[in-house]
Amino acid sequence: MHRAKCVAAGLAALVSTAILPTAAAAAQCGNDGSGFAAWVAEFKQEAAGNGISRSVLDQVLSNVSYNRATIRADRGQKSFKLSLDQFMQKRGGQVIISRGKKMRAQNAKLFASIEQRFGVPAGPLIAIWGMETGFGSFMGKEHTLSAVSTLAYDCRRSDYFTNQLYAALQLVERGDLNPAARGAAHGEIGQTQFLPANVLKYGVDGDGNGHIDMVRSKADALASTANFLRGHGWQPGAGYQPGEVNYGAIQGWNAASVYQQAIAIIGAEIDGD
Repeated sequence: MHRAKCVAAGLAALVSTAILPTAAAAAQCGNDGSGFAAWVAEFKQEAAGNGISRSVLDQVLSNVSYNRATIRADRGQKSFKLSLDQFMQKRGGQVIISRGKKMRAQNAKLFASIEQRFGVPAGPLIAIWGMETGFGSFMGKEHTLSAVSTLAYDCRRSDYFTNQLYAALQLVERGDLNPAARGAAHGEIGQTQFLPANVLKYGVDGDGNGHIDMVRSKADALASTANFLRGHGWQPGAGYQPGEVNYGAIQGWNAASVYQQAIAIIGAEIDGD
């Protein structure tokens, strides 16, 4: 019953965010940190007018800062320009396969329940989990709300990340994101690195504790990842290699072709044992 409520709440929140960029467009974007404080003040007023509680806005936006590490990362995503072999080596593909097989065995009950519910086998989920955070061992060091706020202010993709900021505020409001949370440079959250809007849309309470905790709960993170893939067209029982039915769902996870191929290769090795 709680899961149904979470899904309904997430969909309602997503609908609300869909209308917000137009209203928030008045906040003046910038290409350096000089205008960030003024942007935050203006955005705070607009967000309050769009239904975000003053207490959440005070709690979150009083502690955000312009994140130069986020801007550097946004401008320099070089690993996706590597060849497939170079990418697999850089990401430690063979290590992920070896550890991933152990992870599958150690969490057999969890992966079986996820596959029964969403139709997604362990392999691609473990491949994503391993490549994104080393199975939850390193989820990033940047202040999540500062990272998302910085990209919402930055002119390059302001509308897109303004939606992500609204989603992050809603996650804070419902108790599913700690305002002090730290993660990846673009504001990705948790063990499989979801952007805030994807937590709202695809987040699943995998451990049944009443919250979607992408950081501390591997069950939540992995079930949510399976739900994301299902939401991008995953068909139970179909293949997921290039040219097969479910490869399109993997393409929905990341736009870089080397990343997509790596998920398929690593996943097949893990599922094949």
